Amino acid sequence: MSSHIRVALVTGANKGIGFATVRNLCRQFFGDVVLTARDEARGRAAVQQLQAEGLSPRFHLLDVDDLQSIRVLRDFLRKEYGGLDVLVNNAGIALDNGDPTPLHIQAQVTLRTNFFGTRDMCTELLPLMKPQGRVVNVSSIMSLVALKNCSPGMQQKFRSETITEEELLELMNKFVEDTKNRVHIKEGWPDMRALTYGVSKIGVTVLSRIHARKLSEQRRGDRILLNACCPGWVKTAMGGPKAIKSPEEGAETPVYLALLPPDAKEPHGEFVMEKKVEQWGPPSQFPSWVPL
Repeated sequence: MSSHIRVALVTGANKGIGFATVRNLCRQFFGDVVLTARDEARGRAAVQQLQAEGLSPRFHLLDVDDLQSIRVLRDFLRKEYGGLDVLVNNAGIALDNGDPTPLHIQAQVTLRTNFFGTRDMCTELLPLMKPQGRVVNVSSIMSLVALKNCSPGMQQKFRSETITEEELLELMNKFVEDTKNRVHIKEGWPDMRALTYGVSKIGVTVLSRIHARKLSEQRRGDRILLNACCPGWVKTAMGGPKAIKSPEEGAETPVYLALLPPDAKEPHGEFVMEKKVEQWGPPSQFPSWVPL
C-alpha cells in the first residue's frame, strides 16, 4: 500500500469531458490519476493516447451501473493508496429527444446511471476520502431548467436544506413510477424536452448538497469539499456537434473544483458553473444555448 501517494479518479473517462479531465489532472495533479471506463478496450486505448502525449494515467475498469464493479474499485483504492484524494463522478448518459423508447424505460435507464450510479459511487468511496479531499459530481444546468419546470411543491422539496438522502431516493423512484403510470405531469414533474436527463441531474445536484452537509457534520476537521457542477454545452457524443465548448473547455470547471487548494473552505455543497457558484433555484436568465 502506497498511502503516501495521492490519487485522483475520474469515471466515464475514455472520451469527452471525462477524458479531457484526466488529461488536465495528469498535467496539474501531484499524484496518480486513474482513468476509468466500463469498456476495457476503449479505456486502455484512451490511456495509450494520453501516454503518447507524455502523460501517465492508470486504468481501472468501472461500470457505475454495477455495484460489484464499484466495490472492486473501492478495494483497489484502499489497498493501493489507503484511500482517495480526488473523485470526479463524470459518468453519465443522455438519450436523444426523439428516442422511441417508452418514457418510463428512459427514466429507469437514465436515472440508473446518472443518479443511482453516482449515488453508489459516493456511498462506497466517500468513506475513503482522505483529509482535504475533493469530490466533484458532474451535473448540468438542465437540473436548474428541470427544477424551474417542476410544480412549486416539488421545487420546495428539492430546494429544502433538510432533505435527507432517503427522501431524495423516494422522489427519484417516484419519478420512475409516475412516468410508468403516465401521471408525472399531474404529480408535479416537469413537462419539457430532455425530461429524464433533467430530473436525473436534479438528483445529482441535490445529492451533492446532502452529502456535503453530511461531510460538514461528520468530518468537519477533514476539510473535504464536495460540489456539483455544470461543464457547459460541450461538443461530445452527448452534447452533439452544435455545442459551443470543446471537451477541454468543458473540463475547466470540474478540474477547478478537483484542484481547490488545501486551505480552501469553499465552495462546498454548491452548484458551480463557469467556476462560479449558482443559486440552487431558477436564475433570472438562462444562457441562450439552454433548450428551455
